[in-house]
Amino acid sequence: MQKDHPYPSAVPSVTHLIHHPYKPPAGFDAPQPGVFKASTVYFPTVADMRQREWKDKSAYTYGLHGTPTTYLLEERLCALEGGLQCMLVPSGLAALALVALAVLKTGDEVLIPDNAYGPNKALADGELRHFGITHRFYDPMDPQDLSRQITERTRLVWLEAPGSVSMEFPDLPEMVRRCRERGVLCALDNTWGAGLAFKPFDLLGDGDAGEGSLAVDISAHALTKYPSGGGDVLMGSVITREAALHLKIKLCHMRLGLGVAANDAETVLRSLPSIALRYSAHDQTARALAAWWQTQPQCAQLMHPAFEGAPGHAHWKALCDRDPGTGSAAGLFSIMIDARFSQVQVDAFCDGLKLFKIGYSWGGPVSLVVPYNIASMRQAWPVHLKPGTLVRFSTGLESSHDLILDLHQAVQAHLPMA
Repeated sequence: MQKDHPYPSAVPSVTHLIHHPYKPPAGFDAPQPGVFKASTVYFPTVADMRQREWKDKSAYTYGLHGTPTTYLLEERLCALEGGLQCMLVPSGLAALALVALAVLKTGDEVLIPDNAYGPNKALADGELRHFGITHRFYDPMDPQDLSRQITERTRLVWLEAPGSVSMEFPDLPEMVRRCRERGVLCALDNTWGAGLAFKPFDLLGDGDAGEGSLAVDISAHALTKYPSGGGDVLMGSVITREAALHLKIKLCHMRLGLGVAANDAETVLRSLPSIALRYSAHDQTARALAAWWQTQPQCAQLMHPAFEGAPGHAHWKALCDRDPGTGSAAGLFSIMIDARFSQVQVDAFCDGLKLFKIGYSWGGPVSLVVPYNIASMRQAWPVHLKPGTLVRFSTGLESSHDLILDLHQAVQAHLPMA
């Protein structure tokens, strides 16, 4: 049957390809959602264009403001973490930067835990300082120190549970209470918890995420890690529950022109259904490796919040393990290699691992290892850390038995006991 074209012609032209009238039938459904790529979004009429509103997700206006693919990912991430509104950004660091730029202005101050993710501290010392926004670092294991440092200029407090690299787990509910008492916004880097170890908007675990609940104001998440799970996507999210705060962040997001690629959003959507299974597998492997290290004389200290004696273990237990024996933890831990071994020996140990790859990030299928100079990352050497060289491990999805054999051979070769 001859089909009508908007521009009939005896000879088909490229115009016919661009303005072809065929549309696939509606009603297609499958396990994976469709992927919508767009910068331009069509409007049927000028009147419709003028009436559409993107801020409440009731319509589409431009690719940066959302497509069915990104809206769907945002809503599923809200369900994961217990939030109501979500913004997607190109990386976890972009999520931290968006929060800062949305809520801080010249003359304001932000407080950051001394064990915070390094690039967040660098952002404060660089761009925020240039904008006339000051910052100070507080002791993440001392709520009193946080209270002492909050002033009339403090507008934002960053929280991390646990801290970066050295893995101290703070008294998160008490930290949030201190911020609440002083009327200061608190934002949590929730990448480690991933919405699974605990709920950032329900810190009491009573299922009440309403106005009277104990909750952070903002949860920032590097989707690069567990939501992606493949080590191949860079993305972040900023999740809130309060409408006015969300709008402030959303408008800043729009003015900065932040966006994520549809195929990246698709990849995270595909991975989300398995996040709990993967998180549990990473957790079990990390605990097996951490337990092995506890038996090794080369290990002066274990830093894994689920283990007794680790900095902040009681806080992890109170927040993440309310029903004893069921608590979750990410597949991430650090050890302090005894000070008798030099940095050269520790580096050789890391180089000598065959299954562990040397690389940043975590949450992917391949186990990773990185040695750190912790003294260069803190205001002072933390009193709860023993002397030595810190090495961080991120477990992948390999067999824990095989990983332990790999650790054993590298220890024997490069960290021999005298």
